[in-house]
Amino acid sequence: MSADDSDRSNVGLPGEADWLATQQQGAMQTTIAAPVSNLNASIRLLLIEDNDISRQLMSDFLKHCGYSVHALSNGSTFAQEMGLFRPHLVLLDLKLPAVDGFSVLEQAQQSLEWSATPIIVISAFAFQSDRARALSLGARQYLVKPVMLPQIQQAIDDELEALKLQ
Repeated sequence: MSADDSDRSNVGLPGEADWLATQQQGAMQTTIAAPVSNLNASIRLLLIEDNDISRQLMSDFLKHCGYSVHALSNGSTFAQEMGLFRPHLVLLDLKLPAVDGFSVLEQAQQSLEWSATPIIVISAFAFQSDRARALSLGARQYLVKPVMLPQIQQAIDDELEALKLQ
């Protein structure tokens, strides 16, 4: 482990170092399938996560899975990015600087164009009240960190499959 790696373990939310270690350990134990870029290349995901390491890890994994990913570090440009990038699905952290994830969910629900876009919350907020509030504001799924990367991929697959059925 380099000095740079040890510095990174102190960045982020409480418990985030444990989450990252779990992801790294899981990556060593799990064989990740080859990219399925032909199937997923046209699927656009908007990832909103303030922690640099978590955002990069999830973005890299999702790109490896073949998705087109646009990542934001906060929710303040959500409306602009929804209009420009036009994602098929949004992955959203709740604890964000400036505009929090609950406000982003409210913005999405207020727009007829965006209210049909599935939003999967990935948050360290583990209280049932936070989950209930996010789901009542239109989140389709609520994953509590730490979450394994294949769980995120499964949640995305489930939501995209549900879109096909509509």
